[in-house]
Amino acid sequence: MEILWFVVIAIILTVFFVLDGYDFGTGIIHLFFAKKEKDKEVIAKAAGLYWDSNEVWLVAAGGLLFMAFPTYYASVFSGFYLPLIIVLWLIVFRAIGLELRSQFDSSMWKAIWDASFGIASLLLALFFGVALGNIARGVNLGEIQNGEPIYEGHYFFLPLWDSTFSPLSHTPGVIDWFTLIIGLIAVVALAIHGANWIILKTNSTINDKLKNIIFILNIVLLGLTIFSLWTWLKINPDALNNFSQRPYLIIFPLIYFVGLIGLFFRKKIKNNFYGFVLSTLVIIGGITATLASMFPVMLRSTNSINPPLTIYNTSAHAYELSVAVYWFILGLILIIIYTIIQKRLLGGKIDDMDYGH
Repeated sequence: MEILWFVVIAIILTVFFVLDGYDFGTGIIHLFFAKKEKDKEVIAKAAGLYWDSNEVWLVAAGGLLFMAFPTYYASVFSGFYLPLIIVLWLIVFRAIGLELRSQFDSSMWKAIWDASFGIASLLLALFFGVALGNIARGVNLGEIQNGEPIYEGHYFFLPLWDSTFSPLSHTPGVIDWFTLIIGLIAVVALAIHGANWIILKTNSTINDKLKNIIFILNIVLLGLTIFSLWTWLKINPDALNNFSQRPYLIIFPLIYFVGLIGLFFRKKIKNNFYGFVLSTLVIIGGITATLASMFPVMLRSTNSINPPLTIYNTSAHAYELSVAVYWFILGLILIIIYTIIQKRLLGGKIDDMDYGH
């Protein structure tokens, strides 16, 4: 049952980053490349019409994590308390930026909320990437100092950064040079995803320009990917062992690189939906490859005293996990129906649809 729930939560989190990821990416594109008011309005609309339904998947993932792996939930939500509060505020400012920008026909008013939407989207992409970097790097479980634990073995607390800014520090912070690299990968990947979404859903005047931007960003993404793999192996030499021990897991990094290589041909792809599929593959492959490389570990321990948090030592009782399956199926059906209806109502180009007035 533990494996089932791990797979379920991984799928739902991946769906969230695919769906809300294009909202983050749209905000990044809006911040740096939308200059004309008409483009700003339609690009904001490309995110604003969808963001609230997309975040349903994040709520579902959080609820399932609490149900299936309560020890992990308690550990992570206490240990990452500071960045989680920052993420919460960023989600708020991104939402109100979208909802308020068109309430008054004032250039100053719109500029304030455009900045709120764009900067919050950029920082959300960065912090979610940093979070994945922390999971991959590991934390000092139990806060071992001078060979003695301060907390129980599954608890920890991280500052935003420490003075060394190094992932090899005995007491690393949330942000160091390794997690920052993963954060930058998330920013670039989601910017590409958002650009593909804008091209797919709008007739913005910058759509042709965005195809060139995707190509440039993809070069950056490839470079960051290779560099991150090299640094990850420096931090954890056993990082890729799972792929040699379980060769079938190689499918996940292959998904990532298929999407990454395909995006280099984005300008030649006539069907914009296929371009969006390629950036979707990058997100799916990146998240699943990272989780597959760690399985069954969910959070590494950087000390040798306390073991890592796995799907087995953090899960709820087997009876609880089995009973929850029935309620999950019911909830999943409702979410899928809701998502399908919303996407069908907002199908096609959204330029002439009303939002925010």
